Amino acid sequence: MRLLLNIIWLVFAGFWEALLYTFAALICFILIITIPFGIASLRIAGYALWPFGRTVVRRPDAGAASVIGNVIWLLLIGWWLALSHLVTGVALCLTIIGIPLGLANFKLIPIALLPMGTVVVPVEQAAAIGGRQYGIPAERLSL
Repeated sequence: MRLLLNIIWLVFAGFWEALLYTFAALICFILIITIPFGIASLRIAGYALWPFGRTVVRRPDAGAASVIGNVIWLLLIGWWLALSHLVTGVALCLTIIGIPLGLANFKLIPIALLPMGTVVVPVEQAAAIGGRQYGIPAERLSL
């Protein structure tokens, strides 16, 4: 089921969202000092391409640098990437078939806003390590 949802996701939302993240990464690479943000953006682009079966967990070693990075990211890039997920998620939820895809888009909003200090892992690995998943219950991790 995950494979089917990921393929449908790729066609209707994932490709376009990944393009936005790649564009944000290119801007960050051009500005040189923001290269760590570009790397984070490319990591999220991979997640935006294939989100079903993977989730986001906080890294236990994330410190003050992650907080500062998240504030800068939020002000420069994060708000419009999160807005794109919100708009796409609402549009996909207008149809019954698109509801799972819209929910996946809403799942991407927290990492679009605050990506520093997080890592994308398979759902099975997240359940095994017991990581903190942005408030997603264990039964919903399969999305």
